[in-house]
Amino acid sequence: MTYPEASLENPYAASKLPSLSELWAKKYVAKLKAQDKLLNDLGSAQLRVDIAQALVELLRPISAQAWNKTESLLSHEIRRHQIRAELIDPWGIAKDVHHVYEKALSAYANNISPEQFSVAVAKDIGHIRTQHTTIDPRVIGFVSMQFHYCGQMLTDQAPVLEQATLTAYFKVIDDHLYMPLQRAYEAAAQYDYDHPQLQTVRGLLPYSSKIAVNVVNEVNRLYPTYTSHSGLLSSQVVRISSIRDVEMFQVYIWTCVLEQNIAAIQQELFPLCVMLYPTLNVSWELVRQMLNLLQKEFRHYGQIQNQAYYQPYYKSLGKMFSADVLD
Repeated sequence: MTYPEASLENPYAASKLPSLSELWAKKYVAKLKAQDKLLNDLGSAQLRVDIAQALVELLRPISAQAWNKTESLLSHEIRRHQIRAELIDPWGIAKDVHHVYEKALSAYANNISPEQFSVAVAKDIGHIRTQHTTIDPRVIGFVSMQFHYCGQMLTDQAPVLEQATLTAYFKVIDDHLYMPLQRAYEAAAQYDYDHPQLQTVRGLLPYSSKIAVNVVNEVNRLYPTYTSHSGLLSSQVVRISSIRDVEMFQVYIWTCVLEQNIAAIQQELFPLCVMLYPTLNVSWELVRQMLNLLQKEFRHYGQIQNQAYYQPYYKSLGKMFSADVLD
């Protein structure tokens, strides 16, 4: 078989081939430039749609990776705490992860604010929490960590310029899973607006994020070289988790105030901390320091007359995490 382009009958064909290649290359680069211009002109809304779709397609493999990481960290603790293996349903958790993160990415793609997303997803995550913790509340440690690592891995896959925005949506999921927010809302609904218990919580809850930041800043100042499983306390990843944990302690205290008993701390918070903190290399000294600082912040932002309502639960926390118990 002969090829006319390179035959002796067509001596100029070979010399024309580079020009054809060059023409094709120029055409390809022109398409790229046109696509770059299109992407620039589309604006952030369309870019968000593309990013969200790509991340949804990654949910299945990322969920599997997060499961492996969670299991490697907590499998020993599950046995140590004698949590029944059948209560941890990997397929059910994976389904919940896919459902919730699809909602988060849809909210992100459609420019629904993280605050609006928080309201929209609260009942869903509240149901997930109840479903997995009805028999044994300690299972929440496994479930919340699985969700947390999924969020981290999805964020790592996103364009750098969008990672901070996505983190705000994924933090909503973390907050609702680690904190008994739905439980607190339901307890609050039982009170009249001016009831002193509700007034106590309503007075301090708006400052919870500021309090958490203040506490974490001071802990970082006191322990500048402390390194947890995920890195230095001052690193961005650890800082975000630390702020969430200080907020978590506050929400558990407010839940106890509203329920007028310490069940939420005894059944969920304390076992969760005993399961996770040693595994993540968070010392009990850090926890005790955080509790001391929390008390100072409450006194600064709260009303003196309301101290009687949260003080019993705060003192119980101090005793539960004392050196006599844990060291």
